[in-house]
Amino acid sequence: MSVAAISGPRRAVGILPVIGPIVLTLAALVGAQPAALPAKAAPAASPTMAVLDFELNDLTLAPGTPEERERTASVAPMLRETLRSRHDFRLVAIDSETQAAADKAAGYLFEHSDVAAKLGRDAGSEWIVVGRVHKASFLFVYLKAQVIHAPTNRLVADLTVEVKGTQRRLTQKGVETLAEQIRAAIDAAT
Repeated sequence: MSVAAISGPRRAVGILPVIGPIVLTLAALVGAQPAALPAKAAPAASPTMAVLDFELNDLTLAPGTPEERERTASVAPMLRETLRSRHDFRLVAIDSETQAAADKAAGYLFEHSDVAAKLGRDAGSEWIVVGRVHKASFLFVYLKAQVIHAPTNRLVADLTVEVKGTQRRLTQKGVETLAEQIRAAIDAAT
């Protein structure tokens, strides 16, 4: 058979009655396909997180200097902002007075995850972070954080990040690392 015979006008007209219904059926299937697809599930809501103010545990020979108290006071706000902006947490506020009322002594909330979890539940938070700046040397500090699942009182992570130096940018970098560890711990726990 020659190519001219297949592509001639008489042959094309003869094929139309056979191809026409196929083309119409395909067009109908393509047009109906989006309706047949299942609807996408709504994205899961971001987890809620409460971050308590960090406390200073200064073991140096000159404890509680104004600079160290200032750094300690800056850690929780930095951590809240990093968790909100980079890790998609919805932050729940627990005011300092409520935290102080629950904190019976230095380190109490850090040692009693059940009490911290109740603070989180009462505030409507699924997760709560209890933190401490542990200063054993003038050269470095440890940013310590416990991640607690408030509904179950379960301590899911006890995290530590070492920060060498007192510059704000180093503290910020340590907080960013801590936020990554918190996100990873929660992802692993859920």
